[in-house]
Amino acid sequence: MDLARTLIIGNSGSGKSWLAERLAAHLKAPWVDLDSIHWLSDEHSIPRPRAEALGMARIAADEERWVIEGVYGWIISELIHRATALIWLCVEDESCMDNIRQREKKPSDDELLLALLEWAGSYRLREDASGFSAHRHLFERFSGSKIKLIHRADITAFADHPRHAN
Repeated sequence: MDLARTLIIGNSGSGKSWLAERLAAHLKAPWVDLDSIHWLSDEHSIPRPRAEALGMARIAADEERWVIEGVYGWIISELIHRATALIWLCVEDESCMDNIRQREKKPSDDELLLALLEWAGSYRLREDASGFSAHRHLFERFSGSKIKLIHRADITAFADHPRHAN
């Protein structure tokens, strides 16, 4: 796989950031988390204006090498023409929710945590640009190198031994 410009998509809690950080280190490439572009304030759930977020994402994708990850299909669809590889972390929703519970340092009744768990649990039902159907559409139409990883063990194995030809 040519991983020079890799997009990673998937549900919240699927392991996108974990994989992107390791892949970027292996490739010696910048890692861009689309949460940092989408949200003005993650703590208060304030999104950045759409045009500004797209502009920032396009600047990141203009680089020669990168790993960009996120759930935001509406941003990914604007960058996909620059990508050499697409990785879809298609992990079961319950596993994603378990991962969110483990990584968040918030009480189980925290409103933001509950909203994130509801969001992750609805991945296969949502009809928006960040849901399963939209990600499947992006994956199916991508003509470059691509891989769909379903199990945590597969994601870990890929991170340990990325397949690339740079």
